[in-house]
Amino acid sequence: MNEAVIIEAVRTPFGRRGGALREQRPDALLAHVIDGLLERAGIDARKIEDVIDGTVTLAGEQGANPARLAVLLSKLPVEVPGVSLNRMCGSSQQAVHFAAQAIAAGDMDYVIGCGVESMSRVPMFLDIGLGGPVNGFEKLDPELFKRHELIHQGESAERVADQWGLSRQAVDEFARESHRRAALAQQAGLNRELISVNGVSPDGKPVAIDRDEGVRAQIDEAKMASLKPAFRPEGKGVVTAANSSQLSDGASAILVASAHAARADGLKAKARFRSRVAVGSDPTMQLTGVIPATRLALAKAGIAIRDLDWIEINEAFATVVLSWAKELNPDMAKVNPWGGAIAHGHPLGATGAGLMAKMLAGLEATGGTLGLQVMCIGHGQATATVIERL
Repeated sequence: MNEAVIIEAVRTPFGRRGGALREQRPDALLAHVIDGLLERAGIDARKIEDVIDGTVTLAGEQGANPARLAVLLSKLPVEVPGVSLNRMCGSSQQAVHFAAQAIAAGDMDYVIGCGVESMSRVPMFLDIGLGGPVNGFEKLDPELFKRHELIHQGESAERVADQWGLSRQAVDEFARESHRRAALAQQAGLNRELISVNGVSPDGKPVAIDRDEGVRAQIDEAKMASLKPAFRPEGKGVVTAANSSQLSDGASAILVASAHAARADGLKAKARFRSRVAVGSDPTMQLTGVIPATRLALAKAGIAIRDLDWIEINEAFATVVLSWAKELNPDMAKVNPWGGAIAHGHPLGATGAGLMAKMLAGLEATGGTLGLQVMCIGHGQATATVIERL
């Protein structure tokens, strides 16, 4: 079997919904990150054989196969095909998995796994004819509700807090720490995975965006504590806007290659894959799939959690990470060392490849070797990847 390796990994800074990237079309944003990837990798664009994109809301400006549209807007030749997929929050992580699998099968030598989401321009649930602040359940088959208790992810996050005994104080403290770590990484210029992108200031003036927009260097703890629970408004919940991921805009891309082809072309691999997994889990709790996904990824890689040097677990909600940590008992200093989605945002389809790019940059910065990335997914799924820096 051919060995799949990562040659380069980049992402745009993540912008707040309605923020600096609000005027960037998602297909153009994806083309921009692809061009940035090609430039950093120093590869002839004609060698790319496919572009696999993960986007959650494949509608509106993100419809009509954004992977192919981004190819046509990028420096890639028209002969490069593109395909877009939706595994919800794990979409671009899955795109990278599919890229690696195509190479391992011997079908291709160079594939880009990528993702994009503009939550400013394409509201969630637009793909099922809704869009806006709704739960997306109205268009689902009624038979589903006879078989499963399908609830909003926010209520699932509350049930996770109930099951693992997570207090409001604990989840708020985790959120503050996410911002603190992200702010320190920004101030030190550690996020080398970022490529700048043109945006606009609040008053509409052109500006170059070179850092994640949602990170807060200072947190008003009193204001955070005063926020009412978002999904249990009677005050009995712990989940608020402040301890949940931010809605964001962004794009990310990973160049995956055959190790043999890369060596022949004089390209240096940055990492190889030790395991790639996807699991299904309880659709009601729906956010707990990160626990079995982590265990399976570690088992397939033949390692223990103590062997890891860096862990990226998506901070969809603080309760997700804290419940996972209670089950897996990791060294929390190695978990999201540069902060997570609570601080830098979660542009759905772009987050998977974006976290992988951040993890690889973190391993390089710290001299680490093994990294785990794991993400919870709506309706009860999770994706996980173990990479080894070379």
